[in-house]
Amino acid sequence: MDDHRWMRRAIDLAGRCPSSTSAFSVGAVIVDATGNELASGWSRDSDPQVHAEESALLRVAGRTGLRTATMYSTLEPCSKRASRPHATCAGLIIAAGIPRVVIAWREPDLFVTCEGVALLIAAGIEVIELSEHAAAARAANTHLNL
Repeated sequence: MDDHRWMRRAIDLAGRCPSSTSAFSVGAVIVDATGNELASGWSRDSDPQVHAEESALLRVAGRTGLRTATMYSTLEPCSKRASRPHATCAGLIIAAGIPRVVIAWREPDLFVTCEGVALLIAAGIEVIELSEHAAAARAANTHLNL
């Protein structure tokens, strides 16, 4: 897998997010074991409440290959969510059976305290943090004055 290539793709997607003063701008890509993109999404791409990981998972629903796929997300998948408390991104990834998640940066404690990485690891999911992409991922969030 070319983790850096796919993270750059996710960062590009994060740049498409409509700004929101109450939410991060995030991009996500799901890639199968052979290096093919299965689906992608970004925050607020289909409705004002949808998260990037959730959007990508909705687009790949019913397809095979998730049990060997990698989810790339510019931000740590959420573990708490005001808009859809029973549909956190970490929970959706676990339920989908995706065994590997690559992130650019961990969610700051701006809106909630996120424990997405800890939940994924506890579920047996491999989590890789590509901190060298954190600045580029944060750049899509200048509207939040981080």
